[in-house]
Amino acid sequence: MLGCTTGSKRLDEILGGGVETQALTELIGKYGTGKTQLCMMLAVTAQLPPEESGLGGNVAFIDTEGTFMPERIYQIAEARSLPEKVTNNILVARAYNSSHQCLLIDHLFTVVPENGVKLVVVESVIGYFRGEYIGRDSLTERQRKMNVYLHKLIRLSEAYNVAVVVTNQVQANSVQFFGNPLHPAGGHIMAYACTHSVMLRRGKDGTRVVRVIDSPYLPDVPAIFIITEKGIEDVPEKK
Repeated sequence: MLGCTTGSKRLDEILGGGVETQALTELIGKYGTGKTQLCMMLAVTAQLPPEESGLGGNVAFIDTEGTFMPERIYQIAEARSLPEKVTNNILVARAYNSSHQCLLIDHLFTVVPENGVKLVVVESVIGYFRGEYIGRDSLTERQRKMNVYLHKLIRLSEAYNVAVVVTNQVQANSVQFFGNPLHPAGGHIMAYACTHSVMLRRGKDGTRVVRVIDSPYLPDVPAIFIITEKGIEDVPEKK
């Protein structure tokens, strides 16, 4: 297994050396917490050679929300003195409904080995399913389809030694009176399928706070990063 750097040494530490291959890493958070920015950063750093904490390969990005920004990729690459071809090495597919999203996942089993892909990003993993399968009557069918879809991503990561990163939304538990009422959407299906679940939230002074909330071996400790023109960076130490 390899680890892909996030750009933040502190975040890499709590992830065991970066986002790992042969694993499904879930990024959870409300809008504006940095999930997309972290995915953009990984799409750049995954192309770095392993000796520079990258994966030495291309990237496949399935976009369900229209959040992929090539301009942002250019900005990160330029700020880090990386070649412009970085953007050309990211294979982007826009999904328009849950069925299309599942079809794109099936195509990855051909796309990944033929194009030297080492990182797969799905943003967001559950958005269409929540919008198309509404109410208790459709919950069983929704969870069944998601279970099949997520296990295909797991098999993909293991078969081709790639890192798979998915973003997820949060939902509030209206009957919870103590603790954090926000929980990852998708219920037990998402919880069981993902190797590592990472929660992001806004911190003070524009920072983002990250914590591993579920993992077989990663520590439950926080990390703080900032978003800059270079992508994701550690918070500068105060002199």
